[in-house]
Amino acid sequence: MNPSVVAVCVVHEIRPDPEGHVGETAIDKRPLSGPTPVGRLGLQGDTQRDTDRHGGPDQALYAYAEDEARRWGTELGHPVRPGLFGENLTLRGMAVTDAVVGERWLIGPEVQAEVTSPRFPCATFGRFLDQPRWVRRFTERADVGAYLRVLRPGSVTAGDPVHRLHVPGHGVTVREVFTALSNGPADPDRLAQLLGEDTLADKLRGKLEKLMARNRV
Repeated sequence: MNPSVVAVCVVHEIRPDPEGHVGETAIDKRPLSGPTPVGRLGLQGDTQRDTDRHGGPDQALYAYAEDEARRWGTELGHPVRPGLFGENLTLRGMAVTDAVVGERWLIGPEVQAEVTSPRFPCATFGRFLDQPRWVRRFTERADVGAYLRVLRPGSVTAGDPVHRLHVPGHGVTVREVFTALSNGPADPDRLAQLLGEDTLADKLRGKLEKLMARNRV
């Protein structure tokens, strides 16, 4: 199956989140119909409330795989609709969490994007889904999806094909990085390869450097 976009999702409504960092959340994403412009900071019509932890050029888009959502649906007892996990792009035929950090994709005829980092679940995500121990369960499963940096703006729509343009030779996947930072243990030799990448997201670089320093102690 050739990879493609199942749904393009932006915020449906800003929800109150009194226990959260800023008191509101934009996690409730819903699919759009028709082409949607994509800029350096993400989809037109989308937003983030907690900008310390979400958004910015290195987290312009959040992609999640349809197959990963389907596995969760089996466990939860109901389908996981596109956007339910706060993703902007639901993708078919692509194991998003097993993408290599630094992969570059062509999404539709115009948009080029680069895989930057895993999604780290937060308490707001757990409250939104209202599932017991949700952050821990999501972390243990490690089907977390990937953040993308937009290299070339354009527009995207449901049904667009997704093509891999480049896969870095280091081979370190989003899942490996997430597992090392969240669950352990880490393979310092593999992770060290990422620190040599000029395009590595600043936040991820900082987390990896701290992990490496702890491993050296």
